[in-house]
Amino acid sequence: MKISVNGKERECAENATINTVAQELQLPVKGVAVAVNNKMVPRAEWDSFTLHGHDRLTIIKAACGG
Repeated sequence: MKISVNGKERECAENATINTVAQELQLPVKGVAVAVNNKMVPRAEWDSFTLHGHDRLTIIKAACGG
């Protein structure tokens, strides 16, 4: 199925979870937030949050500095 990750179309397996996509993208364990269709999803729910075709993921990585 197709989803959008930070505005770029991406193919992923049916019934993929946020955690599945995070692993595929090799996201760091800390300092990352994910929103699906403009709604933040707590990290504790990433394993159980099933994605659907055309979902829009926004991945935000924390940055240090000022």
